[in-house]
Amino acid sequence: MFDNLSDKFQKIFKNLRGQGKLTEANIREALREVRMALLEADVHYKVAKDFVAGIAQRAVGQEVMQSLTPGQQVIKIVHEELSALMGGSAEPLKLSGRPPVAVMLVGLQGSGKTTTAGKLARKLSNEGRRPCLVPADVYRPAAIEQLITLAGQLKLPVYSSTSRQTPEQIAKEALNYARQENCDTVLVDTAGRLHIDAELMEELSRLKGILEPSEILLVADAMTGQDAVQIAGSFNEKLGLTGVILTKLDGDARGGAALSIRSVTNCPIKLIGVGEKLDALEVFHPDRMSSRILGMGDVLSMIEKAQEAFDAEQAEEIARKFRQDTFTLEDFLSQLQQVKKLGSFEQILGMLPGMGMLKELKKVKVDEKEFVRMEAIIRSMTRDERRNSDILNGSRRRRIADGSGTSVQDVNRLLKSYEDSRRMMRQMMGAVGGSKKKKGKIRRKGSFFPF
Repeated sequence: MFDNLSDKFQKIFKNLRGQGKLTEANIREALREVRMALLEADVHYKVAKDFVAGIAQRAVGQEVMQSLTPGQQVIKIVHEELSALMGGSAEPLKLSGRPPVAVMLVGLQGSGKTTTAGKLARKLSNEGRRPCLVPADVYRPAAIEQLITLAGQLKLPVYSSTSRQTPEQIAKEALNYARQENCDTVLVDTAGRLHIDAELMEELSRLKGILEPSEILLVADAMTGQDAVQIAGSFNEKLGLTGVILTKLDGDARGGAALSIRSVTNCPIKLIGVGEKLDALEVFHPDRMSSRILGMGDVLSMIEKAQEAFDAEQAEEIARKFRQDTFTLEDFLSQLQQVKKLGSFEQILGMLPGMGMLKELKKVKVDEKEFVRMEAIIRSMTRDERRNSDILNGSRRRRIADGSGTSVQDVNRLLKSYEDSRRMMRQMMGAVGGSKKKKGKIRRKGSFFPF
């Protein structure tokens, strides 16, 4: 996401950092390029103009001119202004009130409302709430079935509406159903249209009156750029939006919608969709996004992803097995499954500081199917083989390859990765154990750590 804008910004600021002392002319030229970069990223022209004017006012003052590192100081100002442009800080969902609290998801057809409803339900469920999904789109074919299927995958309650009911009837009965199911949140997937019309807005206004929602969230496609901003403005004018969920942000190389919506509509972006899977919905942090755009990485988000993906007790158990050299292929499979939860390799790289500038790494494409092959190979082994890889002779490897639909070379490659992991952890733990031993501690035989 934001690749085009990020590349341009990093080139502009690389030139600034290379100069020991900045003149007002240097700064004006850099800001002119910044404005052009924003316009090319499909940022609203007035937003780009005001943004650059705000930076110029600060950048030509004593704050920069008398700094020992003026280039870095300009970047700091841009980072702060970019964060402010997108809202400053994360805006949490407001779900207080008498349960069940209603959340309306509104937007045009094709923006991803139904899938987003499922993602949001999963997120709230993981946070300790009990959401109920409500399909109130009686016009789009299979919209109701789609939400019922998602609820089944998530094992969450869903009000089984029918196309014979009106959206208003669905809303009233869904609230009663949610109370019976002891749900504290109702997520209502409303109907969309190909374009905004009076009939759609009147229907949504009636639903708002029935549900009295604590949140009215516009689901907008980030890849539509300024269209998403205009749509947000129209919905906000008619309904009074409380926030925006930007979908498909992972495929948006420009970022115009994310950078413009707050300024144009005064509506905060609360959540962003960064993938197709049900876990690909994240809180939108303007300051972290600003850091990523400027090539500073987003370490906090990466840590949060790791905390969500890795089970603390399981991690401690794996560490114990490494210390005792009892790490098996079953444990290796478990680790692979947890690493997959972190997201794609490209997403993880984008969160590391400075990685945006390394062109060769940005071109690296990791075959996600490799994880699937590795899982298939390990699952094709017997329990004894998974627990003791030393018995995997040539005939066993051929049988495993046939059973997993892979080749013997694939099996050998996986076993090499497994052995490399064991060897590396033995070396790391041995080094730590050795350093502690030098401080006067005694290591027990057979353990890599002193206890």
